[in-house]
Amino acid sequence: MTPALDGPRHPLAADEVAALFEGAPGRWWLSGGVALDRWLGRAVRERAQTDVSTIPSDLEGLLGSLPARYSAWIRDDEGLIAWAEATPDTDIARILIRDDDAGAWVLQVNVEDGTANAWLYRRDSRLQLPWNRAVLDIGGIPTGAPEVQLVWKALRPSPQDEQDKDAVLPGLDAEARQWWERAILSIHPHSTWSIHARSPFAPAKASWNRPQN
Repeated sequence: MTPALDGPRHPLAADEVAALFEGAPGRWWLSGGVALDRWLGRAVRERAQTDVSTIPSDLEGLLGSLPARYSAWIRDDEGLIAWAEATPDTDIARILIRDDDAGAWVLQVNVEDGTANAWLYRRDSRLQLPWNRAVLDIGGIPTGAPEVQLVWKALRPSPQDEQDKDAVLPGLDAEARQWWERAILSIHPHSTWSIHARSPFAPAKASWNRPQN
């Protein structure tokens, strides 16, 4: 039976996610707001969901490592499709994970892009970072770098995204702040956040570090 999309939500905590994927094959990392909170060491605000990310080549192994009590679902325009019923043309950018024993949604898995050496921004592959800069080890848990999470939020920032930005930007070091500003001006120049990037850190022409594939 297909579960209700608006059913109960019990987002997993970061340490619960780490325990869930301990020993799982492939690459995964905390992303979205939960990654920002972990980097800051405090919660900016209440989060409606917990996000992790992976890359296409590692998705099947990651989902296959889940205990039997968890099911994976894909959201589309018509509702939900079970992961097992996905076809080659199914959009798998976001996978929802449900704890069937608890009857609640607990996790969202986002599929991002990357090579063996670098993370690539799914919306524009000109934007790249070596994996050791895109994903940080924070207390033993792989966590998306804060500047990367803010780029994802920059396209159409909500008031809640504004809260995240205001909490995170002051703590970024010069290298991370410069990268974020270049990304906003070059990839999302029409974002309402672009005004924050017009500083001495942001050169007129961005120079992207392109790791070898």
